[in-house]
Amino acid sequence: MITAYCSNCRSVEIRDLSHAGSFPEDVVWIDMIEPSRDEELYVERVLGIEVPTRDDLKDIEPSARLYVENDAVFMTASLLWKAETDAPTLTDVAFILAGNRLVTIRYAHPKSFALFIAALHRLPENWRSGAALLAKLLETIVDRTAEILEVSISRLDILSMHVFGDRAKKTRKPSNYLEEKLRDIAGYHRMISKVRDSLGSLSRLLTFLHTIPAVQQDRETKDLCRTVSRDIQSLSEHAAFVAGNITFLLDASLGLINIEQNSIIKIFSIASVVFLPPTLVASIYGMNFQVMPELAWAAGYPYSLALMVISAVVPFFFFRWKGWL
Repeated sequence: MITAYCSNCRSVEIRDLSHAGSFPEDVVWIDMIEPSRDEELYVERVLGIEVPTRDDLKDIEPSARLYVENDAVFMTASLLWKAETDAPTLTDVAFILAGNRLVTIRYAHPKSFALFIAALHRLPENWRSGAALLAKLLETIVDRTAEILEVSISRLDILSMHVFGDRAKKTRKPSNYLEEKLRDIAGYHRMISKVRDSLGSLSRLLTFLHTIPAVQQDRETKDLCRTVSRDIQSLSEHAAFVAGNITFLLDASLGLINIEQNSIIKIFSIASVVFLPPTLVASIYGMNFQVMPELAWAAGYPYSLALMVISAVVPFFFFRWKGWL
């Protein structure tokens, strides 16, 4: 699907390519969403550029993501998508500056694009050029990334409280409680890693964009790109700090699991030691020797029972005294 946005914020969807001519003169943004091959050929014919395909967007080489060809600037960045779900992913989006027009090619629907389109009518007239729109769109993308990072941090704080718990409350937790929290931590680790990858991609794009003459000649656009670059750097540093906290939370969770397992093993070990002396007493008097004086005692049976109880109680209180229980 091709949607063209004019300088007066009017949008036009181009569906019938057989009767479609050139774009109106006031079109400043051409948004291509999951374009077909016919739509790609139409844009190539009208704008005189070679539109990158979906396979081209997946190329990780910087020379294939950031380049200038036939006076058109081609840039590709990885944006975060499906951040609200349990399976966030990165989607590659192409940004092309062809003359005074911005062309975007995407095969997903990042929320930042919807936010930018909704606020498009609030842009002043001097910001409705291709380079200016790109700078504003990148600002919206970075703001959306910051929002995702902020939400993840808030949820991580709640998760941290659940992992370490409240010391004042002695409620018993399910046996698989920490194992479930480990899966949550892994999900947040995946989210933050995707955020860092996206910020790194945007940082390279902004660095390349600074060198474009259309940006250098527009002071306001240049200043905005510089501001967005600083925001990306700050977010990258903050994301690295959050990644360190996630690593600590993961190590702490594994440590708590080991402590619980060691506590269980300790209980079984102490129980076996406590019942070992009574077992020894019972084994002695269970032997089949003919000469055993205690067998003829009238109080032999209660004597052996008392001896077994004493031999079990003494180690128990010894462990309590040593603080092992």
